[in-house]
Amino acid sequence: MPYLTAFITGGLLCVAAQLVVNLTQLTPAHTMVLFVSAGAVISGLGWYDVLIEFGGAGATVPLTGFGHALVNGILDGLNQKGLMGLFTGGITGAAMGITVAVIAGYAAAVLFDPKG
Repeated sequence: MPYLTAFITGGLLCVAAQLVVNLTQLTPAHTMVLFVSAGAVISGLGWYDVLIEFGGAGATVPLTGFGHALVNGILDGLNQKGLMGLFTGGITGAAMGITVAVIAGYAAAVLFDPKG
């Protein structure tokens, strides 16, 4: 059952993003910023944890999950380091996702020949 709820949650978030791209004049880059910001705001309001409880990885992997990770990192940083945590917490909270993206991008560049 957790796989189904993760699939549905992640799928609905992706459908929402695709609808924004298709039905508005926003570019995909603007849509990415919108969804990261929405995840941050929803997390700041304390509602994103409820979505994670229901959808698991389906809620943490999309762009809204990145916004959630940034806010959680900032809040943890503030609690641990005070004002300095405001500036360092977001990077600490999102470090794993950023690292995986860099390593996966590097591996793809090494393993595959781009056509272009």
